[in-house]
Amino acid sequence: MFRTEDVPAEDRGEALREHLSRLHAPLDLAGGPVADYHAELRLLRLGNAFVWPSVFGPVEVRRTPRLIRQSDPEVFHLSMIVNGTVGAHMDRRDSVFGPYEFRTNHSSRPVDIRTGIRGDVVEAVSVDVPSARLALSPDRVDRVLGRKMTGRAGIGSLLAGFLTSLTAESGAYTAADLPRLETVLVDLLSALLAHETEAEDRLPPETRSRTLALEIQSFIRRRLHDPELTPGAVAAAHHISPSYLHRLFRTHVPGATVGGWIRRQRLERARLMLGDPAQRALPVHLVASRCGFGHHEVFTRAFCAAYGQTPRDYRQAALTRTPPASPPEAKPATDAGRG
Repeated sequence: MFRTEDVPAEDRGEALREHLSRLHAPLDLAGGPVADYHAELRLLRLGNAFVWPSVFGPVEVRRTPRLIRQSDPEVFHLSMIVNGTVGAHMDRRDSVFGPYEFRTNHSSRPVDIRTGIRGDVVEAVSVDVPSARLALSPDRVDRVLGRKMTGRAGIGSLLAGFLTSLTAESGAYTAADLPRLETVLVDLLSALLAHETEAEDRLPPETRSRTLALEIQSFIRRRLHDPELTPGAVAAAHHISPSYLHRLFRTHVPGATVGGWIRRQRLERARLMLGDPAQRALPVHLVASRCGFGHHEVFTRAFCAAYGQTPRDYRQAALTRTPPASPPEAKPATDAGRG
């Protein structure tokens, strides 16, 4: 964790410049932050990829032709703006980025980045990945640099969800998880860039397969309330055969059938709702209905089998702050936030 408050006021500008340069590539700060300037950055290493959530006050950062000639690690950078506004000047074009928009640049290209252009504090999650790890040619990547992309729909929403979950739950991961998480990150970045350049067919088959599995998992979670959500309905919505859907799950969600995974997600959502103090007045049968269970008795039996308690007893225990531990089989399977 880097925080400007941990550095003497007169050294904060240089300390911030050095820290950012280590994360991406050598950079300059235009002018320098004021004495009470606030910034903090936290680094998550996923193999060769860096993910770093940050908070910045207004500051201007430049990657100049001189710095590029001195050192170019050939790194692709993406920032997801969470709060605030960021301006960028690249290739004679000015752009402004707001919440849940992606901003990109590359260490081999000059860029001028201004955080907090409206005097606001900027929260972001940034990614730096060696260009060689992306599943697209450099010319395809170049077409996207500086372009505004959304994190609210399609592949962008999958990437945004992954980054949000990764940074919120980083303490839950072990060293054994890191290669898998790096693969998911690179797949989602490559899929986003391919979508933006209409080059999905140029992605390797394994990248397309893994990304489709993540899309399907996200689709299922958004529709858990629908009692008609079946493997057949999921396959039809994605224009694939049921047999191919089952093969995808066998490959990318080991140990889970499609129907079993849907049921576990429904039960887990119900468990969270039952333990939520804000929903204590919601009758148990409505919790069941909102999680896609058409019959209260079926829900109760399934919940008891998964958690060893009736839904009513679980709620009472959870709301008195003595919830039982969730058994391993009741936890969500691999998803966009966990790989």
